[in-house]
Amino acid sequence: MTAPMPISLQVNGERVDTHVLPRLNLADFLREHLHLTGTHVGCEHGVCGACTVRVNNEIVRACLMLAVQTHGASVQTIEGLSDSGEVADLQAAFRDRNALQCGYCTPGMLMAAQDFLLQQAEPDREQIREHLSGNYCRCTGYQAIVDAVETTARSRKAHK
Repeated sequence: MTAPMPISLQVNGERVDTHVLPRLNLADFLREHLHLTGTHVGCEHGVCGACTVRVNNEIVRACLMLAVQTHGASVQTIEGLSDSGEVADLQAAFRDRNALQCGYCTPGMLMAAQDFLLQQAEPDREQIREHLSGNYCRCTGYQAIVDAVETTARSRKAHK
């Protein structure tokens, strides 16, 4: 049997020191060990985007990253972005534009959308669609999601 390995990292600004099995993926670590269930597990192959988180300010698929790979890293989940207020306007736009529907994809979609808006302050609809193309939504048809991201970008620009 493989022995657990020590890891130390920051999760949503809080230091975490623990031991994990070497093959435990980051999504399962966040959900099962830290009870941060906003990181959803959809496909477990990195194609749906439901498990999107930030590691050292880069979005990654948590189902494809091992927890031990985050030793020394800073990890942000949707809970951290929500608690800090960083995505409050984006969350409101998703609600107002009816971009939520079942909500399963929403945390990963918000993570990806916020990442994009940090990179591109004035995106057009095609750029939004392209950036979010790695996040699947089976309910909305994406129109409302693109509307919400576009609305947030315009609002942020107006309030600068």
